[in-house]
Amino acid sequence: MQKSIRKYGIIFVLPTMIAFAAAFLVPFAMGIYLSFCRFTTVTNAVWIGFDNYINAFSGNLDFLKALWFTVRFTVVAVVTINVFAFLLASLLTHGFRGTNLFRTVFFMPNLIGGIVLGYIWQLIINGVLINFGVDITVDAAYGYWGLVILMNWQMVGYMMVIYIAGIQNIAPELNEAARMDGASSWQVMRKVTIPMVMPSITICTFLTLTNSFKLFDQNLALTQGAPANDTAMLALDIFNTFYARTGSEGVGQAKAVVFFLMVGLIAYIQLRLTRTKEVEN
Repeated sequence: MQKSIRKYGIIFVLPTMIAFAAAFLVPFAMGIYLSFCRFTTVTNAVWIGFDNYINAFSGNLDFLKALWFTVRFTVVAVVTINVFAFLLASLLTHGFRGTNLFRTVFFMPNLIGGIVLGYIWQLIINGVLINFGVDITVDAAYGYWGLVILMNWQMVGYMMVIYIAGIQNIAPELNEAARMDGASSWQVMRKVTIPMVMPSITICTFLTLTNSFKLFDQNLALTQGAPANDTAMLALDIFNTFYARTGSEGVGQAKAVVFFLMVGLIAYIQLRLTRTKEVEN
C-alpha cells in the first residue's frame, strides 16, 4: 500500500515540482544573476558586480523617495483596513437583518481588479475634487489619500470575512461570563474578543501589509506616480526604472531583488510578532 502511494505520489508531485522550478525557481535565480549584470537581453549580459545596487541607491533619489512613500502608505493602509474590517465584522456578527447582503456588498470590491478600480476611482475622485480646484495627479497629498481610500475600499470586505470567521468561533459562554463579572462592552472586546481572534489578526495583518507594500496596479492606474514621481511606490519605481530608462535594466533588476528582500523581511517580522502574541494569549 505504501509503495503504491509513493509510486502514484511521485507521478503527481514530480510534474508539479518541475512546473514550479520552470515557472519560479529558474526565473528567480536568473533575476538574481542579472541584478549583477549590465544587460539589454538575457543573452546579452555582462557581469559588473555590485554597481547596479550602488546605482539603485546613489544614482538618484527616486528609489529612496518611493521607499518612504510606500512605508507611509503601508502603515496608514494596514491600520485603517484592519480597524474598519474588525468593526464591520463585529457589527455583522450581531445578527441584525440584511447581514448577508452587507457581507456581499462589502466583499464585492475585492473581486474586481485593481486596474479597473483605479481608473474608475480616478474618474470619481477627480470628478468630485476638480470642482474644488484639486487634481490628485497634481497634488501629491490628494494622490496619497486617494490610494489609501482605494486600498481600503478594495480590501476591507476581504479582511472582514476573515474577522467574521474568527469572531464566530468564540464561544458565547466566554462573553456571557465576562458580562456577568461586570465587564463593559469595551472590556469584553479588549479582554475576550481581540485575544481570541489573534489568529485572524495575524492573517489579516499579513495580507494587508504585504499587499499594501507591494502595491502596483492601483498606483499605476490612479496616479502613475504623478506629480514628479512623488506618489510612486516601490513597485512602480522599479517598473519605471526597468522599462522607461534605457540602459537601466540592471538597476531595475537590482531594485527588484532589494524589494523582494524587504517584503520577505517585513512579512517574517510581522508573523513572528503576531504569532508570539497568539501564544501569550
